[in-house]
Amino acid sequence: MDLRPYFDELERFADGQMAPAEQEAFELRLEEDEALAEAHAAYEQLTADLRWAAGHDTLRLRLQALDERMNERGTALARTERLTKLRQRRWTILGTLGAFVLLAAGVAAWYFSRPSPARPARSWEAYYQPDPGPVVTPALLHSRPLLSEALDQYQSGHYPAALHSLGRISPASVGADTLQYLRGLILLRQGQGSAAQLYLRRVSEEDGASALARRARYHLGMAYWQAKELAPALTELRAVAADSLNPFRAPARRAVAAGVLEGQ
Repeated sequence: MDLRPYFDELERFADGQMAPAEQEAFELRLEEDEALAEAHAAYEQLTADLRWAAGHDTLRLRLQALDERMNERGTALARTERLTKLRQRRWTILGTLGAFVLLAAGVAAWYFSRPSPARPARSWEAYYQPDPGPVVTPALLHSRPLLSEALDQYQSGHYPAALHSLGRISPASVGADTLQYLRGLILLRQGQGSAAQLYLRRVSEEDGASALARRARYHLGMAYWQAKELAPALTELRAVAADSLNPFRAPARRAVAAGVLEGQ
């Protein structure tokens, strides 16, 4: 299709040169303007094809690096196992003396300090279980290079770069809900709970019975908590804790049971 009427806007959007308000308006147009959405999908496909053609050797090097990391991990595990066996032999020799010293130290510590019962942690980080997102496999690298790039940056903790990469992905190729969910996750990890709520709320309200909506609802509760909006945080986490199909039910129940969100 003819991209010329849209080329300048598409290029600015892909390169992250739009202001936040302008970018959000453009994203809304993508959802409403079919011709613009088709032009954006064609532009993203064109740039992805060019990038794939130019970056074939990069993919080979990334796969090679992955193999090297796996080999290094195997070597590290073997070394750890050897050190563990060595420590076990040492403990066998010094076991009796060590047990006596530890017992005496424990009794003395309890007798002289006798601390009061520890209060439960009140920070949201103490109860948060992150969602690492899909694993970046060679198949995903081949089929969706832009999504793979964004996931790799997110999982490596490069959150601004991950947000920029997400802005270059067409909703038609991945799904608008998936993009909004990932954007909400990244903003939450950046400490921008208020901004993350907008995207996570959209996903959780789109189809409350879907797996993605269930995940979004847990992270929406944590985004409220991060933004110190404790009442809605408790409401969302209670709903997650009561949902037997939600994969984040256990951490939600732990946060609710701690009682740190009540009476605030």
